[in-house]
Amino acid sequence: MAEFYRKKKKVCQMCAGKDVDYKDVAVISKYINEKGKIMPRRMTGACARHQRYIAKQVKRARFMALIPDVK
Repeated sequence: MAEFYRKKKKVCQMCAGKDVDYKDVAVISKYINEKGKIMPRRMTGACARHQRYIAKQVKRARFMALIPDVK
């Protein structure tokens, strides 16, 4: 019989105090995959409010050509 365990819920990093800015490419690259697409909430662990903020920052970084555009 398989033992079941409850998975710990991820804590939103930005609610904990870590900030994301479009100029910080190292942090922004954590929230995009290898194709340049924005990763979903279930993978990033961000709350809904901060996921929208992440998406806005990623789009700004794309516009400023700091990260590659989606192909």
